[in-house]
Amino acid sequence: MNTEKHGKRLLAALRHYAVFFLLIAFVISCCMLLFLHTMQASAGITFTEKGIRTAAILTMGNVLFLSFLCTVIDAVRRKFMVERPVRRIIRGAEKIMRGDFSARIEPLPGIVGEDGFNVIIDCFNRMAEELSGVETLRTDFIANVSHELKTPLAVVQNYGVLLQSPDLTEAQRMEYAKAIAQQSRRLADLITNILKLNRLENQQIYPAAKRYNLGEQLAACLLNFESTWEQKNIGIETDIEEEVFVESDDELLSLVWNNLFSNALKFTESGGTVSVTLKTKGDFASVRVSDTGCGIPPEVGKHIFEKFYQGDTSHAAQGNGLGLALVKRVVDIVGGDISVESEAGKGSTFTVKIRRTASGEIQGDS
Repeated sequence: MNTEKHGKRLLAALRHYAVFFLLIAFVISCCMLLFLHTMQASAGITFTEKGIRTAAILTMGNVLFLSFLCTVIDAVRRKFMVERPVRRIIRGAEKIMRGDFSARIEPLPGIVGEDGFNVIIDCFNRMAEELSGVETLRTDFIANVSHELKTPLAVVQNYGVLLQSPDLTEAQRMEYAKAIAQQSRRLADLITNILKLNRLENQQIYPAAKRYNLGEQLAACLLNFESTWEQKNIGIETDIEEEVFVESDDELLSLVWNNLFSNALKFTESGGTVSVTLKTKGDFASVRVSDTGCGIPPEVGKHIFEKFYQGDTSHAAQGNGLGLALVKRVVDIVGGDISVESEAGKGSTFTVKIRRTASGEIQGDS
């Protein structure tokens, strides 16, 4: 291996020497011919054969020496200004290949760094930082999925074992079966949301835009949760402007409203209030979903739209941390905007803005 490496280096050195030899030979030969021609023409000097031979030998010697000198200088330059920076970048790349995403390359000092290497190093460091973030998200994703799957599976397993007891009353059997069904639905919802989010993030879902009444859609989605707000004794307030039309994917947007309504009702205690407002301003329709629930602390609000992020780290609240990630992705896809205002203990307000169409416009009219 070392012999092969030395052989390659020798061949490279010979190639460099040959390049410099040909270049310098050409330049010196041209200069000498021009000099001799000028001397002969201006001074009438005639050169003897011996003098020409001596001049040719000296010229060849100069060419050989200058070629060697240039080769040495170029080798030293390449050693310090090319090979060392390249080796440093290669070592960093090898660490990344081994899975060490904390690898960073120090910028090169002086003229070495000004030769374009610092630009490459800066791009490399930014790439490593992005990969580090992706790896952290991947690790968190796996950890959270494992937790979210394990909890309902453990409940199903425990109740399944209890159902095998022969001395259960009919009421106990129904209670255990109901718990199993509830946890099974939770598992199904989790898997469905994971698949939806994966398809959205990989752009496998394309919006099928059509014009429809946004207010009617909000009312229909809200009515789906009637049993929930009645069971928890939650007051519902609505202020929905009429004849507000949007041109968007109604199925995707229904995911947004269902998730926002579900969260608002879930985190609002009995006797609280959930309000839904639809207003227009300029070319946009603004939907506000407010609740009087537990609110969101500022440190949680920064990550509220991230996958599997839950402010309740104990996972005591029912949920899988995917709902708002889905909401954010859908709003981005349809070209809207979503924001949240919240204060711990005083409730939250989510605002979604979507470009609307004029009420008089009918898609397809000529």
